[in-house]
Amino acid sequence: MTRPPSSAAPQSPRSALPGPAPDQPDDIPPVARIGFAQIRQALQAGFRDFRRAPAFGLLFSAFYVAGGLVLTAVALASGQEWWLMPFIVGFPLIAPFAATGLYDVSRRIEAGQPLSWPHVIRVVFAQKDRQLPSMAMVILLLFMFWVFVAHTVFALFMGVSSLTNITSSAKMLLQGRGVLMLAVGCVIGAGFAGFLFAATVVGLPLLMDREVDFITAIITSFQAVAANPAVMLVWAALIAGLLFAAILPAFLGLFVALPVLGHASWHMYRQLLPDA
Repeated sequence: MTRPPSSAAPQSPRSALPGPAPDQPDDIPPVARIGFAQIRQALQAGFRDFRRAPAFGLLFSAFYVAGGLVLTAVALASGQEWWLMPFIVGFPLIAPFAATGLYDVSRRIEAGQPLSWPHVIRVVFAQKDRQLPSMAMVILLLFMFWVFVAHTVFALFMGVSSLTNITSSAKMLLQGRGVLMLAVGCVIGAGFAGFLFAATVVGLPLLMDREVDFITAIITSFQAVAANPAVMLVWAALIAGLLFAAILPAFLGLFVALPVLGHASWHMYRQLLPDA
């Protein structure tokens, strides 16, 4: 572990508070090979962090719960409920970015540093001057492209007229071409989610933890997944399954699933890239 900087020294990205960017990027430790036991350890550590500081997880999750409820209300009011389908299926694409504020909380707990709202919020807002917005743009563009592809697949299989009548004939999805459309959509959606998972599972916490560019963070993340394909496949499926289950009860399950998975993602990152 690195020694906390003194108050007189410039603070590095690995400290609890952001500081000026160094002249040279930080070194990245070699990717470690891990086993399935590390998934359980990461989840246990994530739940422990959530219990240690629940207020932070509840606040960050509230933005996504509120956003989901607002989108649902708008869709229902306009009679366009079918818009909710690609959003619900594609939520795991944007959920990793929800965890960025929780990474600093877990980092502080890990380092034995005090937790306070001003410090954590300051770190979160300081990311606007670093590489995280570039990663956020990648996530947002991929999510928007997924929504476009999802509606295109629906129109190709079901026709444009069916797209507007799905709320009155939802059973059309479970018969004939509807089943094939769902199968193709799930395969394509899994491809989107898999790509973004591979890019962010290490990439996002790495950008929070060290001073590196977002391209290097993405490449390192893909290397971590390539070094541990079976473990990362199970980890990705577990995240997607828990998030989908958390969305079903009016998005309220996200109040627990998001913070626990956010904290756990930090601990998974620390296992994949152990400090040199």
